[in-house]
Amino acid sequence: MYAAADAALYTAKNAGKDQSRRFDARIVDIDVARRRTTEATRLRAARDLADVAEIADRLRELPLQPADATHPQRVADLAARIAGRLGLTPSEVESVRLAARLHDVGKLSVPREILTKPSRLDGDEWQILQGHPELGHRLLLSLGADRIAHWVLHHHERWDGTGYPARLRSHEIPLEARILFVADAFDAMTSERPYRAALDVDAAVAELLDCSGTQFDPNVVAALVEELGYRGALRLEPAPLSITA
Repeated sequence: MYAAADAALYTAKNAGKDQSRRFDARIVDIDVARRRTTEATRLRAARDLADVAEIADRLRELPLQPADATHPQRVADLAARIAGRLGLTPSEVESVRLAARLHDVGKLSVPREILTKPSRLDGDEWQILQGHPELGHRLLLSLGADRIAHWVLHHHERWDGTGYPARLRSHEIPLEARILFVADAFDAMTSERPYRAALDVDAAVAELLDCSGTQFDPNVVAALVEELGYRGALRLEPAPLSITA
């Protein structure tokens, strides 16, 4: 019934303002309507999860690391700006924004002493931390947010194939995940951390440029560098964008 009502609503919208329509299976594809309704429900659930994750982060981290509490939102805003500069559609940009808000949701299961440790992590601790993309992936899959789950899973893959969890390389990595990685890295570098002071923007940009083509997608780095006002700092041959559904 709800799918039929949704289908009729789309039909009325397409017909113009001040219209009403009854559901008619001859002119409306009920399967398409169901998919639209289901996808919208899943995205709402993912947005609700992002809100809950941010609240949990505030409760857990705010006394120790104030910057961490707003990290997801800062990464989301930056990732959306990069995605827009790379030519993604408004709908795709908003999906990237939501994925960025959720990129570290798997860290909710990582012990606080690991997240706030002021010295280098040992092997076991690093292994636990590296598991957070897979934990976030499983959580998002349980909500049916498959595309966003896929990007979150791969947001620590490196351009040269030495990242985790799957050691994907270059355009094997979803573009959206590459955007998340660069936005996340820039915000992490310019924020205080238990083990180091924040870098200024110039130093962070220099680090991104230095790691462009090894750790990061050069085109994503170029987009961020230009978005930050460093136009002309990096000269690149255009590469095809690879958007993974």
